[in-house]
Amino acid sequence: MGHSKQSREIKQLFVSLDYVPRDKFNALQGYRRLIFNDMANQRRVDVFLDVFEMCHSFNFKDRLEVDAKTIPLADMLVTKIQIIDVNEKDLKDAVCLFADYDVGTGDKETINGAYIAKLCANDWGVYKTFTMNLDRLLAKLNDLGLEDDVKTSVRTRVSRLKTMIEEKPKDLRWKMRARIGEKVKWYELPEADKEVVDSRIGSDGTQAKP
Repeated sequence: MGHSKQSREIKQLFVSLDYVPRDKFNALQGYRRLIFNDMANQRRVDVFLDVFEMCHSFNFKDRLEVDAKTIPLADMLVTKIQIIDVNEKDLKDAVCLFADYDVGTGDKETINGAYIAKLCANDWGVYKTFTMNLDRLLAKLNDLGLEDDVKTSVRTRVSRLKTMIEEKPKDLRWKMRARIGEKVKWYELPEADKEVVDSRIGSDGTQAKP
């Protein structure tokens, strides 16, 4: 994550690290997202600018200064549990967060449950996806080979977050959307994309000029 105003500096950084920019994508989407590829090691980096947008959209612009070295724990969790077709890797990442950090009402060394509950109260679709994935996480917990005390801690913290989400007051707009429920799609599905693509290679197999 970064700020959109940092786009030029971010591009310069990755080029200096020998990453190849996804030229066409970055030209079209560079105000909100950038993609860079390490061709030698077949690694890809996605950089979201201000707004994280996948199955749901979240404006992190005012959250990027909360922690000096990373996005806040709550936002890190949000990027995992907003995925509709969540896979085992993403669930494991979320479990790791709950295993290492408690759920509270602030940031820094806790997962800010109050902030996540507010996101859910502002958007029924977010609420639906988050609670659905928290239930999936709990259902998967026994299959991950964790110690009993870790499983107990994760269950307790997930249950606390779910309670905070449910107890956060919802407005009439939210309740009306809840009545419609799953009859109307509440999420987006990001377009499938190749992990690593060298955009310098043209359709004729020749390398474009840098």
